[in-house]
Amino acid sequence: MNKYSPPKKTGSLLERAGEIYDYIPAVRTGEQNRGASDRSPPEAPARQVTPVTPRPIEAYDGPQVIVDRDKLREAGFIVPDGPVTGISEEFRIIKRQLLLAAKGSQKTAPVRHGERILICSAHPDEGKTFCALNLALSIAAEKDNEVLLVDADFAKPSILSSLGLEGSKGLMDALADPELPVENCIIHTDIPGLAILPAGDQTNADTEYLASARTEQVLNRLTQNNPHRIVIFDSPPALSASPASVLATHVGQVVMVVKADETTETALRDALSLMGGCEHIQLLLNGTKFSPTGRRFGSYYGYGE
Repeated sequence: MNKYSPPKKTGSLLERAGEIYDYIPAVRTGEQNRGASDRSPPEAPARQVTPVTPRPIEAYDGPQVIVDRDKLREAGFIVPDGPVTGISEEFRIIKRQLLLAAKGSQKTAPVRHGERILICSAHPDEGKTFCALNLALSIAAEKDNEVLLVDADFAKPSILSSLGLEGSKGLMDALADPELPVENCIIHTDIPGLAILPAGDQTNADTEYLASARTEQVLNRLTQNNPHRIVIFDSPPALSASPASVLATHVGQVVMVVKADETTETALRDALSLMGGCEHIQLLLNGTKFSPTGRRFGSYYGYGE
């Protein structure tokens, strides 16, 4: 993936969008629209930080639904406890950058709300749900984190069907009904570390509900008592549905999926300008046919793709 900086030639196959698209002008336009400077803010003075050891992850012992592994395999998703593949290795690299931004390091502070990651695309059928689900499956394998995958594509939800699960109450129901705790809508799966929050019932005011003060309260409840949880939102396409731009204001990181040979530069520029509510946007190139550097993840372990 690429942040708003000159691309590196050693980027992952799914991260080389910056070598194809000249997106810097679009980024600057988005920053000007929200009154931001093109330069990074000055570094804060160094200070002594007392490390805090988070509580260990407690295994969920309540009801769980069974994810259809065969359905995942047939659709080309990462299969939990399956063999190492090129896709699984690519998403290992991608998640490491996102987790570093979310948790911070000895040299960098964590991004505000960096544990909330929005996966978006300019248009439909560019691979955003494929990337969101694979990223969630990859993070679920972490030893120090768990993941909540939120289906925020309210008009055309597809996360549950991709996992072979049935529908239930979800995020939009919790936003529309103050009496419904969002925790009651979460579906825990038999994949360790993976939980799902369905989209819920679509309304005629999805964008207005997302823009309300209640949304921030609901999202805070998802992580306030769980410092290990990473929340991934599968967003509607930015240029097809208005909720995407509002969701961007509630997250700390946005991953814009760019489909090789299909996403146009104009569409990418327009989509990036709508994501101006989030300062940390990276590009993820999906659907590449070859690697200019000859990288072939998976083959090292004996599982070529």
